[in-house]
Amino acid sequence: MRDFGELEARIMESMWVAKGPRTVRDVHTELVAERTIAYTTVMTVMDKLHRKGWLEREPVGRAYAYRPRQSKERYTADLMNEALAASSDRGATLVAFLDQLTAAESKALRAALDRKTPTTRSDGRVPS
Repeated sequence: MRDFGELEARIMESMWVAKGPRTVRDVHTELVAERTIAYTTVMTVMDKLHRKGWLEREPVGRAYAYRPRQSKERYTADLMNEALAASSDRGATLVAFLDQLTAAESKALRAALDRKTPTTRSDGRVPS
């Protein structure tokens, strides 16, 4: 994932699927089932993710409870927008992307487009 090292990406995945805030202990317990990793390593990486703006935290006793600042869907949408912005022909890039969709994905996209009104862009612009 963009902007994430391997361990950062794994921690963010864990945070995105969580049903609520998680402590370093929670994440460490999950990760140690997959690999040998020190508690302090997880603590350091989660603190770095907080300082980078990916996680927010609040004190809970002597520890912190962390949660993602944005959803994985928002993160993925931002990646897609960056890819489009890097293209010299956004329309052609979108067509190439659409060509890769399965029938189910096309149906889901159509349903999402049908729900979206022309004035609901997050940046306030009205699509043309």
